[in-house]
Amino acid sequence: MKKIDTNLYNELKERGLLYQCTDEEGLKKMLESGVPITLYEGTDPTADSLHIGHCVPYCILRRFQKAGHKVLLLMGGATGCVGDPSGKTEMRKMLSKQDIADNIAKIQKDLSGFLDFDGENPAIIVNNADWFNKLNFVDFMRDIGVHFNINKMLSNEIYKNRIENGGLTFFELGYQLMQAYDFVHLNREYGCTLQYGGQDQWGNIAAGTELQRKLNFVNGTNINLVGATNPLLLTPEGKKMGKTEKGAIWINKDKISAYDFYQGIYQTPDACVKMMFALFTDLPMQEIQALIEKNIVDAKKRLCYEITKFIRGEEDAKLAQAMSENLFTQGGDDAPEFAMNKSDFVNGMNICDVLAITKLCSSKSDARRMIEGGAISMKGEKVNDFAKAVTLADFENDSLLLKKGKKNFIKVVLQA
Repeated sequence: MKKIDTNLYNELKERGLLYQCTDEEGLKKMLESGVPITLYEGTDPTADSLHIGHCVPYCILRRFQKAGHKVLLLMGGATGCVGDPSGKTEMRKMLSKQDIADNIAKIQKDLSGFLDFDGENPAIIVNNADWFNKLNFVDFMRDIGVHFNINKMLSNEIYKNRIENGGLTFFELGYQLMQAYDFVHLNREYGCTLQYGGQDQWGNIAAGTELQRKLNFVNGTNINLVGATNPLLLTPEGKKMGKTEKGAIWINKDKISAYDFYQGIYQTPDACVKMMFALFTDLPMQEIQALIEKNIVDAKKRLCYEITKFIRGEEDAKLAQAMSENLFTQGGDDAPEFAMNKSDFVNGMNICDVLAITKLCSSKSDARRMIEGGAISMKGEKVNDFAKAVTLADFENDSLLLKKGKKNFIKVVLQA
């Protein structure tokens, strides 16, 4: 068994990744004891991909796993059907059970970039639909609902916007009971003693620890559950980076191009640069601070490269970096180059395939949308037909300039 890294608590504090905790002294003792713990973070699969803001807890879970602790990833197959009202002005759109199942399958692929699902200490994915679908409503309300005070719940900040903008439904109130019970259930089944999540989840996380304290009194047990949160990443407008916010930076490569991913990172507020370095890289904090103090623009460029490399791979990072360095190129002489085999174009290659392969567009479907929107040019002329075949006749001196929008270029260079 891997030796436990007992410095994890200090690492979390130094990197600013511990925002709130229901029992910080207890957490410190747990992490410095040398004994592995089990922790979890929950995700409601309300979309078919993770966004960069949602990955903050996964970056933290990655550190726990590397330190030798057991990580559980909770997919909210049940809670996703209800929808978390935290911070929302309107009730979330209700998804079908099939939509939820499809989203879970796609999200699991994204998670492999953060956590190890093989080896001697693999992360485990669990779905709360597996236990909620077996529960009897009356029994659940008698055993769990009795421990929740409505007046206390309504005073919680997570319900403020819903109450002020049209009212809160009983349906949504049930969400907190479900998330609290998740923590209790995972403790019973896996020995889980720590839940980590975003700071906007503080009320729901604390409800789980409080529920266990009340169950201790009823059952004569002495189980201590600890809840912790991390700071949130914000958009340039100061809003939480989320799936429903404009400009979400998706993790799935099919939903966003390397260039747009890179530029999305660059557009984050200067105030978030330090935290994003702390989360997505392993650079020492002293080095991070020195980079920021020396030149914030250069620091952000380094951040963009490091995160793109971590999430999408070194090839995408280099390509996006080259395209960004030529952001204001109006001609194309300095456009980043992408090598392709001359033989690929002997019989012609569909323009959408070319755009996807060069990663000027994130996928063939994205390329088609760009063409239909009049955003793609070839040799300075707009491409109007997504069925167009690119042939050797389109190349001049074995090179072909492609352009997306006003500022995104790629030069396809033929090689034998």
